Amino acid sequence: MRAKDIMSTNVATIRGSATVEEAVRVLRLKGLRALIVEPRSGNDAYGILTETDIAANVVAYGKDPKQVRVCEIMSKPCIVVNPDLEVEYIARLFANTNIWRAPVIQGELLGIVSVTDIIRKGDFVEQPKVIYIQKELEKAISEARAISAKSGITSQAAIDAWEVVEALEAEAYYYGVPKPEKDAREEFSEELRPQIKEMLAIGK
Repeated sequence: MRAKDIMSTNVATIRGSATVEEAVRVLRLKGLRALIVEPRSGNDAYGILTETDIAANVVAYGKDPKQVRVCEIMSKPCIVVNPDLEVEYIARLFANTNIWRAPVIQGELLGIVSVTDIIRKGDFVEQPKVIYIQKELEKAISEARAISAKSGITSQAAIDAWEVVEALEAEAYYYGVPKPEKDAREEFSEELRPQIKEMLAIGK
């Protein structure tokens, strides 16, 4: 699943010049936990204002929300997510940056994705990434073996096919799949050695 599959389109924007009082009013009215701060121009970045920003920077210090501007406590530029980014990478991005939500943007604001969206809408329970990668790896190895047997292991088609296998192996190891002593390409090459020796012997 990707960001566009789990994001919420119930998203609201606010100007950086607005007061925190106005921001709280919008949050309460729409039942939201964050507002996206509009860029001032086409070259400007998006910002984000969250409940935590308000609680930590206004409420905690007893400040008057009517006197504090959104631009004073928002995060800008904020981390944005591409709609085609896979859920696993969104979760990793959140973990590495210690954020809870981010706007989904591709040319324009499409929605917002949060940790809650990942847990409630993601398919990581039904289809763990590691199982998907293992299946893709098995399929790629089978294809690489078939191409190598047909075109030769040194052919460009075989080289390309084994590069796909190596990329999937690296990803599988990242997700915790035990790393064997020899990778799939090495195993295949060793299987071919007796055949090559036999062919060379016949050639003599």
